[in-house]
Amino acid sequence: MTQIIKIAVRTLVEYTFRSGSIETGFRTASSLHEGTKIHQKIQKTYRETDQKEVYLKTEVTVDDLTFQIDGRCDGLLIDEDGVITIDEIKSTSMPLEKVTEETHPVHWAQAILYAYIYAKDHDLTEMHIQLTYVQVRTGEEKRFQRIMEREELESFVLDVVSRYASYARLRLALKEKRNASAKALAFPFKEYRQGQRKLAGSVYKTIREKKTLFAKASTGIGKTISTIFPAVKAVGEGHVERIFYLTAKTITRTAAEEAFRLLQKSKLEIVVVTITAKEKICFQDRVKCDKTECPFADGYYDRINGAISDIMEHEKMLTRPVIEKYARKHMVCPFEFSLDLAYAADAVICDYNYMFDPRVSLQRIFEEDKKRTVLLVDEAHNLVDRAREMYSATIVKSHFLDLYRLYKKDLKEIAKTAKKVNDHLLEKKKQNQMLEKSLDDKLVQVVDAFVFKAEEELAKGEEVDELLLETYFEANAFVKIARLYDQRFTSYLTVTGSEVELKLFCLDPSAQLKQMGKGFRSKVFFSATLTPAGYYMNLLGGKEDDYVLSIPSPFDRENIDVMIQPLSTRYRDRERTVEPMVQFISQILQKRAGNFLVFFPSYQYMRTVYEQFITLTPDVKTIVQDGGMTEEQREAFLEAFQENENPLDRLVGFAVLGGIFSEGIDLKGERLQGVIIVGVGLPQIGLERNIIKDYFQAIGQNGYDYSYVYPGMNKVLQAGGRLIRTESDHGIIALIDDRFLQPKYQAMLPYEWQHFTVGE
Repeated sequence: MTQIIKIAVRTLVEYTFRSGSIETGFRTASSLHEGTKIHQKIQKTYRETDQKEVYLKTEVTVDDLTFQIDGRCDGLLIDEDGVITIDEIKSTSMPLEKVTEETHPVHWAQAILYAYIYAKDHDLTEMHIQLTYVQVRTGEEKRFQRIMEREELESFVLDVVSRYASYARLRLALKEKRNASAKALAFPFKEYRQGQRKLAGSVYKTIREKKTLFAKASTGIGKTISTIFPAVKAVGEGHVERIFYLTAKTITRTAAEEAFRLLQKSKLEIVVVTITAKEKICFQDRVKCDKTECPFADGYYDRINGAISDIMEHEKMLTRPVIEKYARKHMVCPFEFSLDLAYAADAVICDYNYMFDPRVSLQRIFEEDKKRTVLLVDEAHNLVDRAREMYSATIVKSHFLDLYRLYKKDLKEIAKTAKKVNDHLLEKKKQNQMLEKSLDDKLVQVVDAFVFKAEEELAKGEEVDELLLETYFEANAFVKIARLYDQRFTSYLTVTGSEVELKLFCLDPSAQLKQMGKGFRSKVFFSATLTPAGYYMNLLGGKEDDYVLSIPSPFDRENIDVMIQPLSTRYRDRERTVEPMVQFISQILQKRAGNFLVFFPSYQYMRTVYEQFITLTPDVKTIVQDGGMTEEQREAFLEAFQENENPLDRLVGFAVLGGIFSEGIDLKGERLQGVIIVGVGLPQIGLERNIIKDYFQAIGQNGYDYSYVYPGMNKVLQAGGRLIRTESDHGIIALIDDRFLQPKYQAMLPYEWQHFTVGE
């Protein structure tokens, strides 16, 4: 029986013809935005008889496989004599003198496939084929032409498909096993926790109905398995082909890996890849992606197909150690390897930015693939500030001044454009206008001119100064973000001595998140602290008809004793209340055995209280979070919290709200008996927070709540969530701040915290 495989022309030729090395950390590829503009510009020059964006489709059978191949050719040109030419348009940042007929075999292959399909459909004996290259900066054009006979076209296409067939068979066999096992898969626990079935059912319904879900699910429900399991079932039922599990923290990526492993133990046949940051996974002492510097970059594309087939044939959990093992075996860059595996795997665990950041995202996910993909966005409350970072960009005056001084003799064009950026920022400093709502188009122009000249130099592939490369990336990001700039952005200037920085600051990331998430079948945003729902829906790009779900804690609220101690933690009162606060903490420790975590709004405040605490209670064992902890130090901090046979042998940890120990960590059972939270978590008052406040106030929201209260209380709720992780956990949550008694703050406390007592 013949098996059907649907594949796009571009996917087929990119797999078959990619070759060569990872060139340099500099990427010359023009953006999708630029490429589309160039295509449209060339297509406008076509004659009336010509056609653009012509959909073509054919079938090619190799042994037991029938490939349904389709795509859109850029142009179908018909001259006065009826000669038909396939036109394939490509934009490039390379100088056109460097582009030869042999530079890009994959481009020829794409055009030849379109030519074959058209010749076959119209019974033509020969086809004219044209590659049109356009330099993105200059608009300069360069064309290459070929004439190929029908038999030659057919032979070429059969060779291409035959070379892809073995990989296709592997993918097909894996997919059949995946679908059958996913369909038969049962929930991996004997029974659902309270609320867990509801969450899993809501996720499945969301995927089936092609919707978006915002789910607040309290700590302890088991959110990870409750979102992954229904997504896998949706794969088994044919609703989706791929799952992306997106998160901000390493610890939650580990939880997702464990959930998939659990399902694999239940006979699920699924290939899962975790993407690790380049800086962490790189084999070299210095990250420099250049064939002259790195043997894993040299010839990467000649070896990558074999590496992918090998790992997919033998492994199911493609975690960092597994990827590193196969990367060394095949001598390929482990980071680029993981990105290529992301397009082949069934599930991908990665940071938010691979999906939402326009500068980093996995851009080879085509529209058809998106329609069969679900995004599971873990700890979605973190995405608001992360998205603001993604859609903001900064340029620094001194970088351009240094480049001018470095290159004014040898690379005068780069020096000249760098000086213009430096001079413009200097002029802005003199104008003393620190905040601007509108975009400075002149600044964008001079930065863009610098990017153009820097690209020309970098595209030569010669050794360049690190400063040029880094400033190019900085400037290129600035220009890209400038294209997104609208009423949801502002610009502000920071002057420190002779240094000037200008930041394009994204105030409301909702429109950009909506755009980057467009086209996916479903999106599920979930967190234990997605409160208030309206705030998160507004800022994460939600719509009125999106689904909203709130599931309370599955645990008996009598498992927690909640106490509010009404001391002021406002900055002006801190010195006065330090001593009564330490006395209160000591009283709790005298009444309660076990380990405690005490969270503070800042390191400075934490250290002040800590010093007073160890003076008053020198016999209590303590551990303190440090600002620059390594992964090993973080693990050691958590490992210190162990069950104590001796009730007096306790440990008290001092940590900061919103830090690495206030989210995503599990200290189950007797490892943690209490959490004490100092303050309502308000972010430090500063320029950016005040700009955000003023923006939302101006558009009819409560600006202070949007900028300070909601983000602050989210930190409080996350920290409190460290306490009760299983049905058998008991403990105390103490909230130290008189504002917790105000109606606004009490309204944000979860149901299981609302039976509090008030301290003296």
